Amino acid sequence: MNLEMQQFKADFFKALAHPLRIRILELLAEGDKNVNEIQTLVGSEGSAVSQQLTILRAKNIVSGTKEGNKVIYTLKDQMIIELLAVARQIFNNHLVDTITILDKFKEDEEPAMPKN
Repeated sequence: MNLEMQQFKADFFKALAHPLRIRILELLAEGDKNVNEIQTLVGSEGSAVSQQLTILRAKNIVSGTKEGNKVIYTLKDQMIIELLAVARQIFNNHLVDTITILDKFKEDEEPAMPKN
């Protein structure tokens, strides 16, 4: 069972491993959208967005529902929103660590002020 869970996680994170797919998920976290809306918001051509949506659908991360002549995309699991928030926090933590290291480096590089 443990191996199956690890494989699921690996496949799941592979499906997320593209900046445009992450951007699409962030947009869908704000609400359901059709392909044209997503294209407009990401400023990308249709084929690129459609290709990424196909991957997300294949991995059961988003679903599409036909409404008239449009397909409306939605997140399959609202926990994706939480996952994106956790990823943002991890990024912020790394950023804080980097700033701390740079500040320390800067302190080490500055010449000592002469004392009167």
